[in-house]
Amino acid sequence: MDPVLLVASIMVSATPILLAAIGELVTEKSGVLNLGVEGMMITGAVMGFAIAVSTGSPLLGFLGAAVASAVLSLSFGLLTQYLLSNQVATGLGLTLVGLGLSALIGSNYEGQRAPNLPKLDIPVLSDIPVLGRMLFSHDFVVYLSLALVVAVWAFLKYTRAGLILRAVGEDHESAHALGYKVVRVRMAAIAFGGACAGLGGAYVSLVRVPQWTEGMTAGAGWIALAIVVFSSWRPLGVLVGAYLFGGVTVIQLNLQAAGTTVPVELLSMSPYLITILVLVVISARGAHGAPGSLGRPFHASS
Repeated sequence: MDPVLLVASIMVSATPILLAAIGELVTEKSGVLNLGVEGMMITGAVMGFAIAVSTGSPLLGFLGAAVASAVLSLSFGLLTQYLLSNQVATGLGLTLVGLGLSALIGSNYEGQRAPNLPKLDIPVLSDIPVLGRMLFSHDFVVYLSLALVVAVWAFLKYTRAGLILRAVGEDHESAHALGYKVVRVRMAAIAFGGACAGLGGAYVSLVRVPQWTEGMTAGAGWIALAIVVFSSWRPLGVLVGAYLFGGVTVIQLNLQAAGTTVPVELLSMSPYLITILVLVVISARGAHGAPGSLGRPFHASS
């Protein structure tokens, strides 16, 4: 396969997972474990597709997807932060709700095609031989995902708000004693994570596969969760993990297209098998970088 096209395909394949994973990283940095990423992604996919088809504007589709998934994530926030429900069970419930809701809404849009999202041919840079086609001729969402990684890294490392977020995630009781609004910080992080997951889902239905198919995120939300662990809760590690998974996915698709003798089912499983193997290795050496209060309920009165 043409290496230029291969790298370009990997960037497109990695983008939805990168968006979902960077949003989940911020959520987990605040001390909240939201296992509903898959549900938020599929909700973003169907809402983004429905709005884009109805209005003819993919930009409005992405905006609507981000808002819809953020609202869905806030329902998770309400249950876990105010009503103190179990985060793991509520997150799994959120995924089930998202899958069911998307199937209901999407039944009216099957067989339709999404409006085309134009690519940004960056002046001068896109004309560079080889690198221009490889790196500088993508749609704006690819560059948005990369910009978000840099922005989250800078936010967590250099800003006071980022320091507060990390403090809440590491020890919510100490942060509360210092006067920080733990629940408000976590609700903001949850909403951000939901919006990012929605954008990732919309990218699947509007760009990668520009049509609606039930269950089309195909476990991407679970992979995003795994990548956060793989990255040791570091933004640049999330970038590496998403692009590695994107690379494996693109390579196995090309091997299928080339008619290799390896069974198709085994090739389709390969990205997920590799993810599991990586997680097993990480578990064996112990989790490094996990926020101290991750998944623990916060009681303001304590």
